[in-house]
Amino acid sequence: MIRPTPLLALLLLLLAGCTSIPDAKPTPTQTTGKRWQPRPGVAWQWQLSGRLDTSIDVPVYDIDGFDHSKATVTALHDKGRKVICYLSTGAWEDFRPDAKKFPKSVLGKGNGWKGERWLDIRRTDVLEPLMAARLDMCREKGFDAVEPDNMDGYQNDTGFPLEAADQLRYNRLIAKLAHARGMAVGLKNDLAQIPALVTDFDFAVNEQCAQYDECDTLTPFIKANKAVFHVEYELPTTSFCADSRKLKLSSLEKKYELGAWRKAC
Repeated sequence: MIRPTPLLALLLLLLAGCTSIPDAKPTPTQTTGKRWQPRPGVAWQWQLSGRLDTSIDVPVYDIDGFDHSKATVTALHDKGRKVICYLSTGAWEDFRPDAKKFPKSVLGKGNGWKGERWLDIRRTDVLEPLMAARLDMCREKGFDAVEPDNMDGYQNDTGFPLEAADQLRYNRLIAKLAHARGMAVGLKNDLAQIPALVTDFDFAVNEQCAQYDECDTLTPFIKANKAVFHVEYELPTTSFCADSRKLKLSSLEKKYELGAWRKAC
């Protein structure tokens, strides 16, 4: 056996340290870095009402954060699924267990859904700790990501003089709070602010972009290799799936009550 010289031994050691297995390309359900990053085209299920149907064979579930337990999230994880925590962050809901913690001063006009009112998102002194507590709940239950709803109040008649800058500030706050807890976060609707917010969010959730001919505005997320979870309520899949496939959207036809029923592209 020939012993290597000290210099040869050092070179062999350096070469060994530089040899590694190439990183695998991210899959639709892979966690990259500290948090999950869903990729364009990944299949999903969105169910916010009724008895949860866990039998649908898709890698992503989006469910109500308050209504479901840690055991439910764990059971979905055991089936290889990532789970998104639905929360309303821009509107107050009178049926939530923390509803009484919101002072009347931050409650605005109704948002069109029974028992819900827009929030004064300028009042981050009041809302930040309340939303942080909700996000703590999502984290403690084991959710991988958050879908914050009602994130475009500035474009609606909220009862408050909200401006675009107020919405940007608040949406970034919600994203920061989610990221600080190790969870991914999606931008819900708010199409006009996508160019400014695409770097702050890990995916998008959109309702009815095909009906209103707005799906192209979601392209910045796709170009950033971030999923767009898209739903239509009033159009059949035959009228939007072809375009959705071209745009690499994760598209579903759903009913407004967002029960278990779905029809995927």
